[in-house]
Amino acid sequence: MRWLDRIERRLGWLSFPGLFRFFVLLGVLAFALSWVRADLASLLDFDRAKILGGEVWRVATFLFAQNAFGSFTLLGVIFLYFAVIIGFLINDSLEEAWGPFRTSMFFYTGYLSLLVGSFLLPGTAWSGGLFYSSAFFAFATLFPRHEFLLFFILPVQVRFLAMISAGLLAYNAMSQPAVIPFLLLAFLNYILFVAVPFFRGRKSLAGAVVRRRKFERSKLPETETFHRCETCGRTENDATRLDFRVGGDGKEYCTEHLPGKAGD
Repeated sequence: MRWLDRIERRLGWLSFPGLFRFFVLLGVLAFALSWVRADLASLLDFDRAKILGGEVWRVATFLFAQNAFGSFTLLGVIFLYFAVIIGFLINDSLEEAWGPFRTSMFFYTGYLSLLVGSFLLPGTAWSGGLFYSSAFFAFATLFPRHEFLLFFILPVQVRFLAMISAGLLAYNAMSQPAVIPFLLLAFLNYILFVAVPFFRGRKSLAGAVVRRRKFERSKLPETETFHRCETCGRTENDATRLDFRVGGDGKEYCTEHLPGKAGD
């Protein structure tokens, strides 16, 4: 993405190494505080009317609201543990693949698109979960064969987990068509930074294969043949149904000029 390289040269100071780690840790903090104060999620979640009324902190904290990691239960704690481990892995892997600046731009875009979607489409929830999901899908696309131990036992490649998650999202979208515009905004960063370059790369790869095949064919002389009669000089290109045999002298003849008609 050349345009992103130009932006980096001018705005490189916007790079935030470990940004997604901070998101995960703030989510953990919000999760822990919800145990002390059960109504914390309602204080952090997105509420357009209250934001316009002065509670401006919600434009940032809605990403860390309790709905991003579940409720404070044993299952919720287990889910949170894996979310943190995977979240750190996602952050480090994306930064290794893209560099801190591009990774930061990916998350900035995800945050801003979610913010815009929340303002334009009030009533939507689970923004923090979608923010996490966009990062997870990016990781699964770039590192599809990375394995997780499901239940600490069963190795599963991340691409299959991503397919299941995508299927669930698609099912929710089909059952609630009204959320589709919000989902498109929520995954705008994935579309711009991962999906579009990925399919462009696949298209370029397919084109390269076709061009190579054409090049390989062009290296072969158009008159190259496999069979040539020693007597008349005809080849399989001269007559598609012409058969050839090897004579007793070890040379190749068409069946019409095979010496003694031998060798059939």
